[in-house]
Amino acid sequence: MAFISRLRTQFLSWYHDTPLADEPNVTPIFQTWHEFDDAKERWGPIDASRATSSLGDRQTTAGQDPQSLVLVTWNVDSSSPLPTSRISAIISRILGLTPAVDIIFLQEVSRAALSAMLNDARIRQHWFSSEVDAANWGGQSFASMTLLSKERFTYPKGSSEMATLGPVWRVKYPSRFERDALCCDIFVPSPSPASAALGNPNARFRLVNVHLDSLPIHPSCRPRQISIIASILCSAGRGVVAGDFNPVLPEDETLVQDNGLVDAWVELRHGEPGFTWGIDGKQPFPPNRLDKVATVGLKVQDIEVLHPESITTLGKPENVRSMDDLPSRGQEHGVDELVPWSDHSGLRCSFKMV
Repeated sequence: MAFISRLRTQFLSWYHDTPLADEPNVTPIFQTWHEFDDAKERWGPIDASRATSSLGDRQTTAGQDPQSLVLVTWNVDSSSPLPTSRISAIISRILGLTPAVDIIFLQEVSRAALSAMLNDARIRQHWFSSEVDAANWGGQSFASMTLLSKERFTYPKGSSEMATLGPVWRVKYPSRFERDALCCDIFVPSPSPASAALGNPNARFRLVNVHLDSLPIHPSCRPRQISIIASILCSAGRGVVAGDFNPVLPEDETLVQDNGLVDAWVELRHGEPGFTWGIDGKQPFPPNRLDKVATVGLKVQDIEVLHPESITTLGKPENVRSMDDLPSRGQEHGVDELVPWSDHSGLRCSFKMV
């Protein structure tokens, strides 16, 4: 089986002109990028290797470093109420950041949250999406999703001085929860004049969006998952992996470094806690830095935690245990409740090629 798996990977690598990790029994499943078609009033697939974009003649915005990119990763919490309102608030926060965000990684995107984003005029106008439905989710109730900004990316490869889209695919690896890694390649104008002179004006840059297995279950799948992710990045030569790493066992603490990856938070803010979960004190476990950004062949420039705010909603009468729970008389029909945007904080990280 391992031999057949390797043959399949080699064929897919050749067919998609994409270097893939030579890992036994690890299945890459290619999918397509999507953009919103105003004329047809719907999302549709694009073939980043062959299509001709109307954005192809656009150039990098003045003052932007073409090799420098800004990423936000956020586990948006699939199980809490008000998924539509919560994802809208998170997206508004991300889109309001300065400098502007180029890459958005989301984990635990529910079907309701996906629908809300795809109907958001801002996403429709300004972003490419890895997902337009749950067809690639393998029957899961939630999955990861990647968005790339049209302000920084176009297609096909080499069509302008902007970064361009490459292939997008999922990697099925060992998981108790049937999770996967959502991978894509982008091509960034090469910082090396020598490379450009040799006919290589674009440098491959790999992005991997992950939600590793949860819970302190033995034996853990996370060591194998991170090992595979490191191979995926190293096969491209440079890139970034970000998302929910769920490091809940002592052995998880050094997995990033043990696999040759640079932990962006440790690189720039060593000694600072950087907690992205459990900071409200309401969780059954202590605060933890569950969410991480790790790189290969890149220079990390900045990283910060984005703490969620809350949505105020009117609770139902059955959620009120007694009239004493009401803030004042006359509110017998409900009580204001605060629903956090997510149980996770997000991370914003900027990095550049070296």
